[in-house]
Amino acid sequence: MRLVLLGAPGAGKGTQCKNIVSQYGLGHLSSGDILRQQRSQGTELGKKARSYMDSGALVPDEIIIEMMTEAIEKVPAAGYILDGFPRTVEQAVELDKALACSGQEIDAVLNLKIEDATVAKRMSGRRSCPQCGAVYHIENLKPKVEGLCDNDGAELVQRPDDKAEVVANRLKIYHQQSEPLVDYYKNNGTVYDIDAENDADDVSALISEKLDSLVKT
Repeated sequence: MRLVLLGAPGAGKGTQCKNIVSQYGLGHLSSGDILRQQRSQGTELGKKARSYMDSGALVPDEIIIEMMTEAIEKVPAAGYILDGFPRTVEQAVELDKALACSGQEIDAVLNLKIEDATVAKRMSGRRSCPQCGAVYHIENLKPKVEGLCDNDGAELVQRPDDKAEVVANRLKIYHQQSEPLVDYYKNNGTVYDIDAENDADDVSALISEKLDSLVKT
């Protein structure tokens, strides 16, 4: 299977990616992870991307697309799930062109649907341990001692990108970029909308139901 996972920040993409990879034996291709790996290894693409990353600018589409297509070529035969890519219609078009050259196409796009209010509540309530990286939530995943990490007793903090104003801006950008992207894939008949308002286990069950039906066909 060749899959794309879409969803707003806080929709649970990271959790669902892990479940899908584990259950179906797919390669997990995260654009962020691959970008950081290329940079740390000092590859030519990594060097090109570094200047943009260091200045806070977006890495150009052509660099991201080349990185991702290279990664796709190295994936085992079982298939892969793309996480964080494509982000725009332009990237999706170029990805389709690259896949067509090797006789491939995207089999399914899993679109995690969630209300902005739910995202804001989830993300603004998150607290992280600056030492071990453990993540908590002020309502849904409280530490044993309020404000302190269960693992090392460090004082929990709110990450800058989980603050309300930052979340609101991230959602704005997501809607601007992703809604046309979802429409693009819907024209191909490959989008499966998944209700991500429920807890993670329920969302996983919905995804498994969709993917199992694909495997059988």
